[in-house]
Amino acid sequence: HVQLKESGGASVEAGGTLRLSCVASEYTFSSNCMAWFRQAPGKEREDIARVLLPSSGIEAYADSVKGRFTISRDNAGSTMYLQMNNLQPEDTAMYYCAARRWGGGYCAAQPPFGWWGQGTQVTVSS
Repeated sequence: HVQLKESGGASVEAGGTLRLSCVASEYTFSSNCMAWFRQAPGKEREDIARVLLPSSGIEAYADSVKGRFTISRDNAGSTMYLQMNNLQPEDTAMYYCAARRWGGGYCAAQPPFGWWGQGTQVTVSS
């Protein structure tokens, strides 16, 4: 069981930047699928960024964030970041990191991610 904790959420103005952090309770990037999700009030949870192959630089991004958001990781392999540039009011949401054990192949959206952090709030004003 991997424990995850996000931080870095804040209130910013449109065009601003934030970097979210997700600290895992164990070395995680070679053995787990990792992803960032967000959920805005009244909307479904959105899969916005996912590492497609553990320990690789291959990632996938939702169209809504492509070109603005980037996943990165620390060398110790226990912290994942989400760099968010040119933030817009529609990016306002609770942001979550998630993980599941990697079973080989690409980390697709299914099976569902089973480990979640508590979330960190991002609010973007116009």
